[in-house]
Amino acid sequence: MDDDLIKPIKPKSPAMKFFRKYIIDKYFVTVFLFLVWMVFFDSTSFLVINEMNSEINKYEDQLAYYKSEYKKNDDFYRKLMNNKDEKEKYARENYFMKKPNEEIFILVVDSTHIKKSTEN
Repeated sequence: MDDDLIKPIKPKSPAMKFFRKYIIDKYFVTVFLFLVWMVFFDSTSFLVINEMNSEINKYEDQLAYYKSEYKKNDDFYRKLMNNKDEKEKYARENYFMKKPNEEIFILVVDSTHIKKSTEN
């Protein structure tokens, strides 16, 4: 009876060799081809998704920049619209406006003179 419990390990049967040779290899090749297709060739491949993620990050950075610029300009606009002295200062500096009895002198720097002095 003890002889029935202990059986020697048989070498691989021909059915197991067939299974390993044809079935496992077919599945391995199929999975491998599927992964290669998904990584490189599909419209939602890893490479395309990676490229889209980099574009998203770029646009998010631009969005943050434009939000900060909007806030800065909005603060400036509110300050300008609520303060008469600020309006006058802005108009004088940027549009060369003046009061009725004033004269404005605009000084222009000669750019050729600046070039010569920097070359020496």
